[in-house]
Amino acid sequence: MIQKKLLRNLYSSGLSISEISKRLKCSEHKVVYWMGKHNLKRRSRSEALYLKNNPDGDPFKIKNVEVDNDSFLLGLGLGLYWGEGNKVNKHSIRVGTSDADMIITFRKFMKEICGVKDSKFRYSLICFKDRSGVESKKYWSKKLSLPEKIFGKVTIIPSMGKGTYRKISNYGVCTIYVNNIKLKGWMMDQIESLK
Repeated sequence: MIQKKLLRNLYSSGLSISEISKRLKCSEHKVVYWMGKHNLKRRSRSEALYLKNNPDGDPFKIKNVEVDNDSFLLGLGLGLYWGEGNKVNKHSIRVGTSDADMIITFRKFMKEICGVKDSKFRYSLICFKDRSGVESKKYWSKKLSLPEKIFGKVTIIPSMGKGTYRKISNYGVCTIYVNNIKLKGWMMDQIESLK
């Protein structure tokens, strides 16, 4: 018999089943058997590989940052616009993505941080021709809690082969935008200050 405490301590120290069996001078099968008997959870292959490649622990340390909700939402909104937004148009702030949660988060940023009213938002949809515009409208309408008519005419583009992009954007790309030259200037100034 292998004691539970000993087995748990050896395994949690980062030793593999093979290394434990060598240390205890027994078979790997015996180690596996007693881990099962003691209900000790085994690592996945990826966890074991990570542990092997990082024997001293994680090669990073995440700083515990205390921020209020507004500061967090400001940073998140600016980051979304910087990464996904159209910066070329001088009059409008546009973010287009196939991820509904990203649109929801950006809209929350625009409403709560920038004070944009719901009536000022505009939306458009682009989808592949193998998916109907009707399906796309239904999907985005449900995800964003908006009436289908708000999306207007859906732009249909030819399919782009069998790549992963096509799988990700099954219901196309939704763009949320607000037209306001002064707000656009503020957004670009904020991003510039981060560089």
